[in-house]
Amino acid sequence: MADVNLLRLAASVRDALIAHAEREAPNECCGLLIGTGTSVTECHPARNKVASQNRFQINPADHFVAIRKARAAGLEVLGAYHSHPSSAAVPSPSDLAEASDGAPVMLIVSLLPPAPVVRAFMLERSGSKEIRIVSV
Repeated sequence: MADVNLLRLAASVRDALIAHAEREAPNECCGLLIGTGTSVTECHPARNKVASQNRFQINPADHFVAIRKARAAGLEVLGAYHSHPSSAAVPSPSDLAEASDGAPVMLIVSLLPPAPVVRAFMLERSGSKEIRIVSV
């Protein structure tokens, strides 16, 4: 995905991301975002290969399933998501350290009270740029 300033996120996908994060807590959850252009219409939950409270690694087999699912529906994998069960929805130092320059969009779900928060970012090793989310 090229440089993005706005991401359209289906409300049903936002709800599914939060539910996935809540199921996996206290560990981080992770998965892939599916859609077209700058519109996320589906999510594909994946197993967190490291089963950690502060790191994630998408299981490669789950990643390939998401790619095949997207292609079969005429869609594409637009990016990934993960949760921060006990910290804010901002990229952590490990998120930035593991980012690839030019990587696709990353959604982060925070479960901190009073309510879950979902934010989107373009991550690079040198830093991050927040992307505005519009619910559709």
